[in-house]
Amino acid sequence: MTAKNDKKTIRAWAMFDWANSAYNLVITSTVFPAYYVAITENTQNGDRVTFFGHSFVNTALSNYALAAAYLVIVLMLPILTSIADYRGSKKTFMQFFTWLGAIACCCLYFFKLDSLELGIICFALAAIGYSGGFVFYNSYLPEIATIDKQDAVSAKGFSYGYIGSMIIQIICFVFVLSPETFGITDKSFPARLSFLLVGLWWIGFAQIPFKILPGGTAKVANQQVSVLRGGFIELGKVWQQVKHMPLLKRYLPAFFFYSMGVQTIMLAAAGFGAKVLHLPTTSLITVILIIQLVAIAGAHLMSKLSERYGNVSVLTGVVMIWILICVAAYFISNAVQFYALAAVVGLVMGGIQSLSRSTYSKYLPQDATDTASYFSFYDVTEKLAIVGGMFSFALIEDLTGSMRNSILALGCFFVIGLVWLFALGKAEGSKKAL
Repeated sequence: MTAKNDKKTIRAWAMFDWANSAYNLVITSTVFPAYYVAITENTQNGDRVTFFGHSFVNTALSNYALAAAYLVIVLMLPILTSIADYRGSKKTFMQFFTWLGAIACCCLYFFKLDSLELGIICFALAAIGYSGGFVFYNSYLPEIATIDKQDAVSAKGFSYGYIGSMIIQIICFVFVLSPETFGITDKSFPARLSFLLVGLWWIGFAQIPFKILPGGTAKVANQQVSVLRGGFIELGKVWQQVKHMPLLKRYLPAFFFYSMGVQTIMLAAAGFGAKVLHLPTTSLITVILIIQLVAIAGAHLMSKLSERYGNVSVLTGVVMIWILICVAAYFISNAVQFYALAAVVGLVMGGIQSLSRSTYSKYLPQDATDTASYFSFYDVTEKLAIVGGMFSFALIEDLTGSMRNSILALGCFFVIGLVWLFALGKAEGSKKAL
């Protein structure tokens, strides 16, 4: 068993974020959304596309695809994470999802308007690969760091992710911004090349954590139990334990509702900029780079603030800022306002993700060996929030014809999450007073 707080292991763990955050930035946040909107809007059909014979608003279709992908993860992960603990094979699952996501990104190289179905399917598979690998990555946190180091280690992972994704983003940016420098005449090629590079970057750097991280220890006490049944048994045990954890019971619904807003904004922001504000790809990339730079500082700032004021108090303040962001996004009308709002989003984006993960980790029994099963609750909660957030975002746009209404509705989810955080803070204060 690996000793906790080992610097080499922590760096290797953080490199997984370095590897897969390339997908999160290029595919969900910049190049793919801009490319997708550009090739699916035309004078004949406007913003509507046909997918397997059914007509959709283009951005609603991509958001429905993400919602479906995360729903698949919600249904799969409780079983897979429990099996991972039961068999001691969480690194194997981590590798499987990484290969799935990376290959799907590489296949997006072939995505053009006449292959819309292929593009949407690969887009969804890449999301499954990314989110599936992340749950097993998250489950390593209490295994590699002691409770007093988990905020800092969590922030380190996100920082590595932001830095790594910015590097690959800049490489892609060069091809998108100046294709003629490389003799590129096909306007679709720079974007499609970016998708291929992301897949190669993702699987290439993932080999570092795959080589160094421990594989896990199998539970072989009862050889009579089948692997699948054993997974459900382990999941049931964890659920029974969670029900008797008063702080965790309040934290999970808070996390669920504010994650509906956070994750949806992160996934839909680029589509909003491209479609509503008509920002070109170069502007979108600039905006996301601003967010990434600020997010690095934000993750570390929230870690420091949590040391002084406590995790719950900092999360409460951050969620209040997210509510203001939703209101402001409804009214913005130009690129300058979008840039300013992006800077604020960056400041709170990295902080809320990093602090959410470490807060959950702190509420777990620190001597637990079935961390993958525990983190399945965390990740299923997050993925289910994405399903609800993305589906409602797409549905509201479909019904009203405006993304602005969808963003305003997200503010309601943050308000509900804020109420649960107040309840959590009260419960935490009562426990400390005992």
